[in-house]
Parts: sequence; structure tokens; C-alpha cells
Amino acid sequence: MMDQRTVVKVRIMGEEYTLRTEASPEHTRAVAEHVDRTIRAILSGSSTMETHKAAILAALQITDDLYRERQAMEELGQDMRQLASDIRPLLPPTKRGDDAGAP
Repeated sequence: MMDQRTVVKVRIMGEEYTLRTEASPEHTRAVAEHVDRTIRAILSGSSTMETHKAAILAALQITDDLYRERQAMEELGQDMRQLASDIRPLLPPTKRGDDAGAP
């Protein structure tokens, strides 16, 4: 199998990083820009915070956002499964997707 990694240079907090990634360069740059914006937003709220501490807080914030989105997706999936379960008896037997309509 061929390795499809590309090299992308990004800048975060004025530092250049060379990343090897399977993601597109556009995606990788967007992710790096999001990290940079998040760190800068944290630093703008404090005149004395060190950059590495702001980076840790940014990582925590971004991870919290990720976990909340995952939870929301799980809840949406549960809601969709429940809706499908509620609707299934209302469908004609041939459209239910089970063996109820089989002869």
C-alpha cells in the first residue's frame, strides 16, 4: 500500500511547523489556523500567561468542544434510532425493512 502522506508547513504563534499528514493541505492549514486562533484568544484574556500554558488551555478547550460534539452526535443517533422505531409500525409491511412483510 502506498503512503499518501503530504508535507504541509503551518505557522502557529509565529513558529513554523512541518507536518506530515494524510489530510489535505487545506484541511491541515485550517486546523492549524484554528489552533492558532484559540491560543491567541486565550492569550488576549491574560497579559501574563505563558504561551505553553495557553497552548495547554487551548488543547483542553478544543478537546472539550470535540467531546461535546461527539456527545451531541450520539444523542442525535439515539433520537434517529428511536424515531425509526416509532415510525416502523406505521409503514406498510413491505417497507418496514424486517421480515414482517415476507410471505
